[in-house]
Amino acid sequence: MKFNYKLLILSFLLLLSSRMFAQGPPIFTETPIMLGVEGRGLRTFGNIVQRENANAYIQPIAIPYNITNIWQVGAVVPFVAITPKGMSTNSGVGDLDLFVKRQLYQIDGKAKTLRGILKITETLPTGKTSGEPPLSADALQTNVSTANAYVTTKFGIYSEIGYTFKGNNLTDNFIYNVAFGLPLFPQKYPPKQLNIYLEFNGVYELDDIGNTLFISPGLQFIAGRKFLLESGIQLPLDQAAPDGRKTDYIIRLGTRILIF
Repeated sequence: MKFNYKLLILSFLLLLSSRMFAQGPPIFTETPIMLGVEGRGLRTFGNIVQRENANAYIQPIAIPYNITNIWQVGAVVPFVAITPKGMSTNSGVGDLDLFVKRQLYQIDGKAKTLRGILKITETLPTGKTSGEPPLSADALQTNVSTANAYVTTKFGIYSEIGYTFKGNNLTDNFIYNVAFGLPLFPQKYPPKQLNIYLEFNGVYELDDIGNTLFISPGLQFIAGRKFLLESGIQLPLDQAAPDGRKTDYIIRLGTRILIF
């Protein structure tokens, strides 16, 4: 699949010169902006994954809950369907993620904020291992990451770095993400905003396996104080996967709902 990355980046830079206002969380990168006190929410999205040797659809359901204004816990339950080329589809529930977030700092100013969190995610091998291909990594995995952001009424800059410890002799990895967000509509209440995002999402696999990096443009529509819709596409800039197993693209369509 051919894609004009230079045109995408040029269009993004031209939008920087426009008058911008407030925004929501990034689409592919973790956000350090917590829910309200004792807030709870629901996030779900569909990932359509096109690889050289298979097609996949992944539908996670994430449920976060704020214990206090600086502590959050949650769970992510994915439904997975994988169709290798020339084979039948294997589908079912994938591995369960349990996570906890702790706010590290929050520095608020006039129409701006600087925030950071520590996040620990434990992945449990609850997915199906029967069928081909299996829907589970069949190993405990622990990810420790930190997410930071500087957000104003005109733009947002987000970053995330982390390390994943994997059991069952699987290879550990580093993750790194950067996101730039720009709102296109004037700020008002109740909010109705259209945001654009340009993100870079990477994983570096240890043991000399190598690096995988995606460029990820996206759109997000905030329809009110408790509801938003978002979509994005991930296109590979660099891949460590062997020939025949490389990813062509990943499309994401999703929604987030706040429940108080």
